[in-house]
Amino acid sequence: MGSAVERTDEHVREYLIYRGFTSTLKHLDSEIKTDKEKGFRVDKIIDQLQHFIQNFDLFGLKEYWLYLDRRLFCRLEDVYRPTVNKLRTSLFRYYVINTIQRTQEFFQKQALELQGQVEWREWFILPFIPNPEQNPTFLPYFSRQWADTFLVSLHNFLSVLFQCMHILHGFDAEVQKMTSLTEENEQLRQMLFALQTESRDQREGDEMVHHKLPAYVQNMDRLGDTELPVSNQTSISEPASSQCQQSINQASNQSSHPRHRRIQDHEKERKELFSKPQPQKKGETGEMDLTAENPSEPPDCTSSSSRSCRGGTEGGGLSAEQPFIKLSQEEYGEHHSSIMHCRVDCSGRRVASLDVDGVVKVWSFNPIMQTKATIMSNSPLLSLEWAAKPDRLLLLGSGVGTVRLYDTDTKKNLYEMNIDETHPRILSLACSPSGSSFVCSAAALSRSGSVESVPRLPIPVSGQLLLWDTKTVKQQLQFSLEPEPVAINCTAFNHNGNLLVTGAADGVIRLFDMQRYESVMSWRAHNGEVYSVEFSYDENTVLSIGEDGKFIQWNIHRCGVKQSEQLLPQDATGPFVLSGYSGYKQVQVPRGRLFAFDSEGHHVLTCSSSGGLIYRLTSGEPALESVLLLGGHKAPVVTVDWCSALDCGTCLTASMDGKIKLSTLLAQKT
Repeated sequence: MGSAVERTDEHVREYLIYRGFTSTLKHLDSEIKTDKEKGFRVDKIIDQLQHFIQNFDLFGLKEYWLYLDRRLFCRLEDVYRPTVNKLRTSLFRYYVINTIQRTQEFFQKQALELQGQVEWREWFILPFIPNPEQNPTFLPYFSRQWADTFLVSLHNFLSVLFQCMHILHGFDAEVQKMTSLTEENEQLRQMLFALQTESRDQREGDEMVHHKLPAYVQNMDRLGDTELPVSNQTSISEPASSQCQQSINQASNQSSHPRHRRIQDHEKERKELFSKPQPQKKGETGEMDLTAENPSEPPDCTSSSSRSCRGGTEGGGLSAEQPFIKLSQEEYGEHHSSIMHCRVDCSGRRVASLDVDGVVKVWSFNPIMQTKATIMSNSPLLSLEWAAKPDRLLLLGSGVGTVRLYDTDTKKNLYEMNIDETHPRILSLACSPSGSSFVCSAAALSRSGSVESVPRLPIPVSGQLLLWDTKTVKQQLQFSLEPEPVAINCTAFNHNGNLLVTGAADGVIRLFDMQRYESVMSWRAHNGEVYSVEFSYDENTVLSIGEDGKFIQWNIHRCGVKQSEQLLPQDATGPFVLSGYSGYKQVQVPRGRLFAFDSEGHHVLTCSSSGGLIYRLTSGEPALESVLLLGGHKAPVVTVDWCSALDCGTCLTASMDGKIKLSTLLAQKT
């Protein structure tokens, strides 16, 4: 009963937030705090009764019991009335025993009410007995056993009473019904999928007699043929991506474990495949393309012109040294200007992308690529971040000092927070993993008055770093930025939100303790601005990319100590340049994430002029070892992200021509 009430209260809160009834929400919260029924939680009711007894509050005890009687007990059948009366008598006796010093006061106030009741007749002598705990009549009531028995009896009585009430019975029934229907639907979907796969296997087995791919590749190539994307933005010449994603979607619905079960089912065949790399000719990279010219037919490996058995042009081979297989690459092309930010939510179901025109697209790619929402604003948008809880909420920072909380399911703004008029540019947003707060970086306008698209000034502009509460929608505090207030370009939390790392326009990295809300260390990290900063997988180091073109790994246990350093090309660190005909030239300063890690933290994805580039992190020199070029872009990539919660991880690379590529990778086991 208590859990049903809590769920209902939460739904009511979400509805009031959705409708914008903030004053009603405040009244609801205040009344919940003073709720005498304690949300039908028996333990809370027992605690309240004991609180009255321990504080000698006889009036409060009587009023509370009368309330329970009017609200609950009076609705019971007459057969239960003697039980209620016995519990009431025991409650008052429990009060008398625990307040023996005030027994005379009790009987003076209750004399008129109790003198005619047989069960209280002999109790009037209690105040006049020198040692009542030794009297045979009252001895049992002074024992701990009687008190425990009474409290357990009252607890059980209330529990049974609440279980028999039908206030929220319909709600619980609907929840259980929806759960069972969802489970049944999933089982039927899996049965249908298995039948389709079996039928297609039989048909393909009859048609294909000249060659057969390894079993594991066959199974992977068949996943979800009936749900291939047909959008103009989706390449259907490489079906393995949506096929693999379909299997992941099924596994994620069955289990909360981040490794999907379909890959585990084929683990043995997978190892056999990897242990027997395909023979390569001299000069070939050894990449096996899992697609064919006709997506409905298996690739013909007997032909000398077949791409399926020849090396690819961008790495990703099947040799034991390759950490990933590049399954496919799809394109999202709904933007018409350069991308600034592109982020996947924590569940891997949605992507939010923001271009320099201030247009935000919310879209999904599993099982097919589809735009869910388009957000346009009168004021320029400069930053975005997914909320951690619930992950359907999106934070949008503007160039006029506001942050919006947007619900991507209902496609409505929930709140618009006025951050700071003197620092209107919201450069970075980071939501705490707990979901209760977010950090907001606000900066002043540049000297030219522009809010974006021009190289930053040599002298960093002023800025603030603020902490906001997402529930109360109020600013909690302003962080101290030493040695002077400066614009913070990038922010990142560790896995539990206890640490926050920031990179600033003055080239300084600052590490904040979020338990004490203060900076624990800071150091000069780059000559120029810090563009992007992240915690390592083990959180013992911080990695950063700066204006000086360096990728540096810092030891957070020893302030300012480098563990590794490597100089990257300009197309990985920015500023990014796009040249065109007649001397056209577009320059973009980095705004979004410049690097992202895989699920194990051993590999890092960076930007390049023609697509994403994956490096292996090493402990020696050089710090980065190139392993795979994703390619596919005709304009410089300006921001990246890596959704790696599952084996079929998806790399997102966004470029200056507004194109976003989704490269689906399969991690090889070593």
